[in-house]
Amino acid sequence: MILADPGLQRIGNTALPQRLPRLRVLEGFIKTARRAAGLRGEVNVLLTTDAHQRALNKKFRGKAKTTDVLSFPALPDAGYAGDLSISLPVARRQAEEHGHALMTELKILILHGVLHLAGYDHETDGGEMAALEETLRAKLKLPAGLIGRATRRRSTPKSPTPPGRRRSGAVLGR
Repeated sequence: MILADPGLQRIGNTALPQRLPRLRVLEGFIKTARRAAGLRGEVNVLLTTDAHQRALNKKFRGKAKTTDVLSFPALPDAGYAGDLSISLPVARRQAEEHGHALMTELKILILHGVLHLAGYDHETDGGEMAALEETLRAKLKLPAGLIGRATRRRSTPKSPTPPGRRRSGAVLGR
């Protein structure tokens, strides 16, 4: 099930109903990602604001910053796999930064979150999640995944920012 945060009334100058991605397409993708990751049980996704995502990140991870996707695995025997929370404004910024549609970015975030719900952790697993995410991303015809982006970002020297311009970048804290 996909839920939209009531706080998402507007994104930029556009009313939300005109900007929300096709929810049925995303619901179908969640099922596809679950099967590809070998995850059993339903996944709920909350599309939310930066402020709400920041509050969730602070409460559950102790990090007072917004982030693109958070994963909340269900308790054993809960009857479902878990929940994902996605900051729609962050997803939109990342889609623009990487030159693809918002729907594509949401699918990338969902796949990443589903892998976390399946028990993978790229911060501790020695590359297992990164390899699986890359394989599934290619199978599902998605551009570079989150782990691949972060790896390239760390290994690519940053070019100097021209005077008077601020460097912008995606927030990747997961």
